[in-house]
Amino acid sequence: MIVKTPSRLHVTLIDLNGKYGRIDGGVGITTQNPSLVLEVNKGYGDTQVMFSRTYLSKDTREDYKGKIFSIVRKINEYLGMEESYHFNLKEIFPSHSGLGSGTQLSLAVAKAILEMNDHDLPIPKIAEIVGRGGTSGIGVASFESGGFILDSGHMKSIKKEFLPSSASKAAPPTVIARYDFPSDWKIIMAIPDVERRVFGDGEVNIFQKYCPIPLEEVQELTHLLFMKMMPSVIEEDLDSFGEAVNDIQGIGFKKIELKLQNPFIHELIDNLRNAGAAGVGMSSFGPTVYAITDTNSKDICKAARDAMNENTGVIIATTAQNQGAEIYK
Repeated sequence: MIVKTPSRLHVTLIDLNGKYGRIDGGVGITTQNPSLVLEVNKGYGDTQVMFSRTYLSKDTREDYKGKIFSIVRKINEYLGMEESYHFNLKEIFPSHSGLGSGTQLSLAVAKAILEMNDHDLPIPKIAEIVGRGGTSGIGVASFESGGFILDSGHMKSIKKEFLPSSASKAAPPTVIARYDFPSDWKIIMAIPDVERRVFGDGEVNIFQKYCPIPLEEVQELTHLLFMKMMPSVIEEDLDSFGEAVNDIQGIGFKKIELKLQNPFIHELIDNLRNAGAAGVGMSSFGPTVYAITDTNSKDICKAARDAMNENTGVIIATTAQNQGAEIYK
């Protein structure tokens, strides 16, 4: 069995104040590339993990292996089985880069094992079993349906603290809006190799230190999302969408995420805007910076290459994906 997942851009969390009894909420875009391609077969003996790409670092390999072994244990426990599997990762995308690799890998492994054992569970239920989607539901919804997504966040009676998904045991939130993202809008990702990436315990501490976000910023962000960003996707108004993306970078929790980044991230955002992108933002806690355009993608790619001249990194030109993960038996 082969599972091919999309990646996702996390545009922003919506409400980290909670005055009206809910927290979190997320906005995101499902993207075709980079993608994760995972081949799974029933194993004999111990579970094994192989990589088709030989150039991957030891840290990357160990990170992916650790996550796969953890998911196998969780699904075997859920099924009351002790099966082993052989995994071959044919394509992967960088961990801790703001593209949602952990959720896509976890869901791909779990979905494949369940399918191979004749169990058909809803994707949100699978996410709950493997512990994904505890803050943002964008990655789970991207795996399930793709497109441009908004989720509802969590009731404070269920999730009592401000926590990242990696530290939250809450079930994935409900999707409250999902639209096809315009297929002729180009998405340029620049993934610089910079220090001070935020994840793990550091991410937990940031939520605890900076939340709750001031209510007026949450109100401003919500107004921007519902009266500018969402209509611009439906009406395919690139200029308005780009303006919304740009404005979001200075509001609420996204402002905090950017404040904590390597100064180079800010330079990269400015360079891509100056190159003519309609909107430029940082995905999740970064370091991935994304630009949205329709006609001048080559100019923006060049600007990204020029900006990263002294920093190693990756540039990906892609489009949105308006469907979820693909499974080939």
